[in-house]
Amino acid sequence: MLRMGLVAATAMLLAGCATANGGCAARTDAAAPAISATTLQEVVRTLASDEFEGREPGTPGEEKSVRYIAQRFEAAGLQPGNNGSWYQEVPLAEITAGNHAPLAIGDMLFTHATDWVGVTYREQERVDLTDSELVFVGYGINAPERNWNDYAGIDMRGKTAVILVNDPDYQNDGLDGPFGGRAMTFYGRWTYKFEEAARQGAAGALIVHDAFPAAYGWNVVESSWTGPQAHAARADRGASQTLMNGWVQKNVAERIIAAAGRDLATLTAAAQRPGFKPVPLGLTVSTGFDNTIRRFASKNVVGLLPGAERPEEYVLYSGHWDHLGRCTPAPDGDDICNGAIDNATGIAALVALAEANRAAGPAARSQVFLAVTAEESGLLGSEYYGANPVFPLAQTVGGVNMDAIAMAGPARDVTVIGGGKSELDAVLEQALAASGRTITPDPSPQAGYYYRSDHFSLAKRGVPMFYIDSGQDLVEGGTAAGAAYDAAYRDNAYHGPKDEYDPDWNWDGIVSDVGLFYRLGRMLADGDSWPNWYPDDEFRRIRDESCAASAKGC
Repeated sequence: MLRMGLVAATAMLLAGCATANGGCAARTDAAAPAISATTLQEVVRTLASDEFEGREPGTPGEEKSVRYIAQRFEAAGLQPGNNGSWYQEVPLAEITAGNHAPLAIGDMLFTHATDWVGVTYREQERVDLTDSELVFVGYGINAPERNWNDYAGIDMRGKTAVILVNDPDYQNDGLDGPFGGRAMTFYGRWTYKFEEAARQGAAGALIVHDAFPAAYGWNVVESSWTGPQAHAARADRGASQTLMNGWVQKNVAERIIAAAGRDLATLTAAAQRPGFKPVPLGLTVSTGFDNTIRRFASKNVVGLLPGAERPEEYVLYSGHWDHLGRCTPAPDGDDICNGAIDNATGIAALVALAEANRAAGPAARSQVFLAVTAEESGLLGSEYYGANPVFPLAQTVGGVNMDAIAMAGPARDVTVIGGGKSELDAVLEQALAASGRTITPDPSPQAGYYYRSDHFSLAKRGVPMFYIDSGQDLVEGGTAAGAAYDAAYRDNAYHGPKDEYDPDWNWDGIVSDVGLFYRLGRMLADGDSWPNWYPDDEFRRIRDESCAASAKGC
């Protein structure tokens, strides 16, 4: 179904381009100059060396990393992208909650970490949620393009939303349904649910944890939400956010709903049908906790190749430079998480792409090369860029994000994450036809991986973005070898000290992948089309509104 959609989209794009002032002819001739394996090797080896101490933001490792990236951008022929500077300052706020009072609902007291977790996005030293009315709001979705509003008819000011995880149709076996069936949409992500609760004016938000639709157990929630929480600093210091965001165990939610004289399973079934209305529970919730606040600045690195014909239209390449710094030691005592694959490979690709595009000569549109910070802390560098873009988002055609490029050797395919969402599908189909590779759809659509890397910070603001992983069908060994490589990396190296540079790596695969990324970006940069999201996609309305408000660009 995905491939049929891509073929149809390609046909429509090509038909539309027949009268597009030669734009398509430029796009179809986008073969890369030779991608430098030497550049890829040098950048990965350098950034992943112990000297860079795991590239944690706010440490000497950051200072070395951003300085090195700027030097490589300059040597590749880029211009400083931020008004004469290589850097965009990214103010970060780290909030560590402590001394949690129990979650008090009626005569029930629930224990922090065991039964519930809660944090605040507000930069204040004390948070107290007092006698806030609980309202069950189903999946907490407000999607006008799908005629769905779980907040219809209720004023949430001062109230706390009780929200189900994932989408209403996540139990479907296939990809059919108002929210894509088994494939999670943005509306299913916890990030959206907390953001929408804030937009509705809620004082608090509690997501009901359920392991299958969440795709992880309570242990992940507890470990992720009980330590320091970093955020891109907001001008209002979080005043526009809910006072408290948190999660409750499913059995805790069942007890709360039962105390209201209702049944969670019955309410859940109702929330999965169109026309659901929010249900006040007749209960109030109270809790409070202290916060320790640390503010510091990190940096995005921004390079630019100006366009020759339409320099105020932009195509974006991005990747995150940061990693975890020092971490849990390996058995041999090594405690530096070097992040060679995750994501020194992505930064190496940025440098190699800059070199290749410089060698090819100016494209029609400008090209932006963005190395972002604090991805590992929650996409914070890209989120800050999205909220404070150096180049207007309405004038940004689209882009390619590169994160953890596999070192498994060349593959016959690519894995498409988030296919079927936008007219970028047609560009990808053309590029793959030219490179002789095929498409493997996302093997885990229910996990919502499209919403978990830096491209998402642009996508949710309307900019169509590619997210393409290295393939699974390896030239040497086929899909079995691809699966074995993924398992070995996940089990032995991912987010650990053994994600290190290996002088024995086969670089043919990453050279091929970066060549494909070059082709995708250059097709956009030499073309004159403005690919949009498909009409039923969650980001289409945002892009249309952005374009309507802009005097130029899309």
